[in-house]
Amino acid sequence: MPSKATAAKPSARERLLAAADELFYSEGVQTVGIDRIVQKAGVAKASLYNLFGSKEELVQAYLDARHANTRAQVERALTRFRTPRERLLGVFDAQGQLFTEPDFNGCAHMTASAEARPGSPVECATDRYRLWVRTLFTDLAQEAGIANPEDLARQLHLLYDGAGVSARMDRDPSAATTARVAAAALFDAAARNKELVDAGQ
Repeated sequence: MPSKATAAKPSARERLLAAADELFYSEGVQTVGIDRIVQKAGVAKASLYNLFGSKEELVQAYLDARHANTRAQVERALTRFRTPRERLLGVFDAQGQLFTEPDFNGCAHMTASAEARPGSPVECATDRYRLWVRTLFTDLAQEAGIANPEDLARQLHLLYDGAGVSARMDRDPSAATTARVAAAALFDAAARNKELVDAGQ
């Protein structure tokens, strides 16, 4: 087993992404300059441009990494649930876990989107994240047999967004629990409507 002295040192890319994650998430992507990123990462500025091409591409990579981490955390959480209804509501349980993390500072994608240029790599990264959230809700609604899964998914996505804003701006980690209660009511209403339609009423 390798000792600490011989263990592989994080690559320049890994160090740059770690520095970007910490600084961009806590302070904002526009506030933090390239010089602070490379200083914290302990790499040359040329390495950043060789690896990412520009600050904007680094921001995109930071957001994509955040997306991947959130997705993995949500997917792990959903393995605890058995029924489609429980799995759909479990998304809000997973969101609530994110809210209780010590460094929680709101949705990184929402913050970055507010500063992004239309059509920029940053906007593309935030769009990918939002598409994943909407698709997740749509797929779970379809799995549950909801008649109009896209409509329910849009409503749940609004609750998900609202919980994130409340958790950050109101400093209220319980926002996900409140959103979950509202999501359960929306789901149950949609399920009842399907039963009425199926019964021909």
